[in-house]
Amino acid sequence: MDTITAIILAVVEGITEFIPVSSTGHMILTSKLLGYDEQEPIMKTYEIVIQLGAILAIALVYRQRIADLLGLGRSRKSGGVMPASRLNLIHVILGIAPALAVAFFARDFIKGLFGASTVLWALVAGGILMIVAEWMNGRKVRVTARELDDISYGQALAIGLYQIISVLWPGFSRSGSTISGGMLSGVSYKASADFSFLIAIPIMCAASGYELLDSYKYFTSETIWNFAIGFIISFVVAYFVVILFMKLIQKIRPTHFAIYRFILAAVFWLFIMR
Repeated sequence: MDTITAIILAVVEGITEFIPVSSTGHMILTSKLLGYDEQEPIMKTYEIVIQLGAILAIALVYRQRIADLLGLGRSRKSGGVMPASRLNLIHVILGIAPALAVAFFARDFIKGLFGASTVLWALVAGGILMIVAEWMNGRKVRVTARELDDISYGQALAIGLYQIISVLWPGFSRSGSTISGGMLSGVSYKASADFSFLIAIPIMCAASGYELLDSYKYFTSETIWNFAIGFIISFVVAYFVVILFMKLIQKIRPTHFAIYRFILAAVFWLFIMR
């Protein structure tokens, strides 16, 4: 893998990892267009590295919230000192436990599900779910959690259960399933996105760390330079993408992402399936 390819893949990862458009689909398509086999061990290792860069970016964006969850963050109110957040680690555990359990016990089964047609249909199905979630949120489903701190334990668990879809269906998009799940559970679009980004940190660290146990041997003097470049670029791009997304969240609705997914599915069919 040359340096230019490493840079392109890192940029694609940074842009797509946390927004609901399927980073898996984008990485497969980009690798195909660049003439690489995305399933080659060294390519899979590189993907883990740039995912870790994206994780570090989201951790930096949510550093104060993480500090609050760990009991390290404090805010002043009415002259006193009190915890800055009503959201706690139980919410996070409920949001990640279902997906981690399924991923652990069904790892080999999930790998067998991976394929181009699987990803193509996941892009379409995920887009449909997002359209349904946006339409129902506030209409058929009453919004009870408008801010991150309003999310209940039941809603956190529901989001965690929806996340299983992305575990079992490669290309569905983890953020797409969690944001949609939140909106279908009575959580606002913004709060669903916030919670999706926050729980991405532990679940992606666990998944990437586990995969690195099989891939560490590909860190060699020949690959480390491109790995380092990819890590840094993915970190920088993901950081600014998340900040921009949260600023434009009321203008970029789930339906917009769904339409983009349908277009991507068409491109995927033209370049991968045919």
